[in-house]
Amino acid sequence: AALTITTTQAGQLELNEETIPSTKMTSPPSPKDVVIVSAVRTPLCRARKGALAKLTPDTLLSAALRGCLNISDNGTAPLIPPEDVQDIYVGNVLSPASGCAGLRMAQIQCGIPSSVPFSTTNRQCSSGLQAVANIANAIAAGQITIGIGAGVESMSTYPMHKIKAPDVDYDAMSSCQEAMDCLTPMGVTSENVTKKYGLTRQELDKFAVLSHAKAAKAQANGTFRDEIVPVGSVDKDDGIRAGTTMETLAKLRPVFDPENGSTTAGNASQMTDGAAAVLLMTREEAQKRHLPILGVWRSFAVKGCPPRIMGIGPAVAIPAALSAAGLQTSDIDVYEINEAFASQASWCVKELGLDENKVNPHGGAIALGHPLGATGARQIATLLHELKRTGKRYGVVSMCIGTGMGAAAVLEADVGASTIRSRM
Repeated sequence: AALTITTTQAGQLELNEETIPSTKMTSPPSPKDVVIVSAVRTPLCRARKGALAKLTPDTLLSAALRGCLNISDNGTAPLIPPEDVQDIYVGNVLSPASGCAGLRMAQIQCGIPSSVPFSTTNRQCSSGLQAVANIANAIAAGQITIGIGAGVESMSTYPMHKIKAPDVDYDAMSSCQEAMDCLTPMGVTSENVTKKYGLTRQELDKFAVLSHAKAAKAQANGTFRDEIVPVGSVDKDDGIRAGTTMETLAKLRPVFDPENGSTTAGNASQMTDGAAAVLLMTREEAQKRHLPILGVWRSFAVKGCPPRIMGIGPAVAIPAALSAAGLQTSDIDVYEINEAFASQASWCVKELGLDENKVNPHGGAIALGHPLGATGARQIATLLHELKRTGKRYGVVSMCIGTGMGAAAVLEADVGASTIRSRM
């Protein structure tokens, strides 16, 4: 079913459901399919306190790009010649305008020549996914045949609390409450979702406990090994708390509404440093180069929603992406839904009627962290390696977006794909 948002005469928001019949894809592979042949990420580490806190965004991006192409210093041939990449998009949110130059420097320094063009994109928390979508769209349009979509964020270098409010005409903007709602702090939007939909603190904490438990188990089992490329000697995530319990979370005070709130540091995503990169090309190009295919890009959708409850974004974006792919929620084997807050993530899962066992099987941003510009690309790496590992077929990546949006993409595993990079 597809969800649309309307406003009643009384000014109340209504979510409307429209049934869409499944036309589950059974078409044979096409030479023009947009495919992914490599998807990697750096470790995700706590901002300010973690193992990557002293590193700047260029260092993180360089590691992800090198890992994506398997560029090494030991004479091993890269996955493809770096000069064959025809465009690079990088999602980034918090860096200043000059940050684009720094990231371009990272591209060149890591071994991808200046002849390869470069750009950054900022659709807030979906920036990494948007970067991949930009490359996928360029390939589908025939503008390029090979490109990299990536994302990076150093929340240690550029903390969120130091980002100043936008320079706008506040006399004009204050006449439109919904426009002013775009400035609502993210934690306050979480409380708005909690209050509007009657969520309890216990529900949120339970969701957070499960995220940490799943991530801890995955880390202990080496599940993330194939998707992580090290940054120097750092080779594992450091925000996962294996011993998280309902009792420990219950001791934390609400941050954004101390008296009546339910959003705490324990049931919200962590501020995190990290990067991720995804190499895309046409199926024809991958076959010509004898590259195993990790996944196929099937659809992408971005939808708007009220800024004050921006967290509901996945509930409106996922149905749109599924519709574009001719699929229903039940057709999907794995959902990677960003856990910006336990409130919005848990509500979206329930609203869409998803099987909870299919959602974030190895934990999400509450345990792993949410490096804003990198998260979407990171989710793709996690999703595709999970589909490959389990032999499953369809996956969805989705997240809410500050100022009121949601984004989602549908990907399909390519049966028989195998690991296409050696460990560095």
